[in-house]
Amino acid sequence: MLASLIAAFASGEVSHVVNRAKVTAIAYLLAALCGLCGIGFLIGAGYIAAARRYGDLEAAIVFGVGFIVIALIILAVRAISLRSRARRARRRGIDLAAIASVAVASALPTLLKGKGGIIAPIVALAAYAIYRENIGKKRDDPE
Repeated sequence: MLASLIAAFASGEVSHVVNRAKVTAIAYLLAALCGLCGIGFLIGAGYIAAARRYGDLEAAIVFGVGFIVIALIILAVRAISLRSRARRARRRGIDLAAIASVAVASALPTLLKGKGGIIAPIVALAAYAIYRENIGKKRDDPE
């Protein structure tokens, strides 16, 4: 009886949390949509003001070049962050390999003590050595 009461409470609480998350997501989506519309109107107003002051063609050229520059800046920042993330991933891989080798080296004496337990660790170490040897090679590499 108590278990069914707890389960009913938990399922009701979970559905309440899910409904609250849906309402929050919809509210943020509507706010973002309204914000984007506001930004669009501000850009339009800026274009109209620039067109009145400098002329239609000049304002269009300036706005076009401005947006292209913004796009290039965004792409450059993205490329830099991807390189940085790749570098961190490489470092993590090196650290993980070091941790794994230390773990294997520290666990090896314990694994070798039992009867018949010598075959599995040796096979695992051989498989890992083959994997490490072949991981850097490309598919088209003849070696």
